[in-house]
Amino acid sequence: MTKLTLALAILLAASGAALAQDDPPLDCANAMSQADMNQCAYLDFEKADKELNAVYRDALKVQAEADTQAAEMNPAYVGAVKALKKAQRAWIDYRDGHCEGVGYEAVGGSMQPMLIDGCKARLTETRTKELRELAEGLEN
Repeated sequence: MTKLTLALAILLAASGAALAQDDPPLDCANAMSQADMNQCAYLDFEKADKELNAVYRDALKVQAEADTQAAEMNPAYVGAVKALKKAQRAWIDYRDGHCEGVGYEAVGGSMQPMLIDGCKARLTETRTKELRELAEGLEN
């Protein structure tokens, strides 16, 4: 790398950091531009997905305990973990396909990502509740 190339790379990196510092934080409660609304919908989905993954891991642990107890009665009864994994894979396919379809309300438009991510956030929150109820029901 030449000295000039290195100097330009450093200058670009520094200017990018300076520009990022000038941007005010995203206020999703008062988002006005479509770009901000799209970003907020994505952040909502990202938050919901993170919670879903944590609850899913808990549900898997509970299902594994159920499998252990079932194996003591009869090895043929083991399958709770397998069933949950199968259901979760199917649910993800459903969520993504359904929400892609919802996005066609604004196909090619700037709000299409917001519609898709908003849909995914809502369905993910609902699925998280279902998984939580499943885990709690088996724990009792």
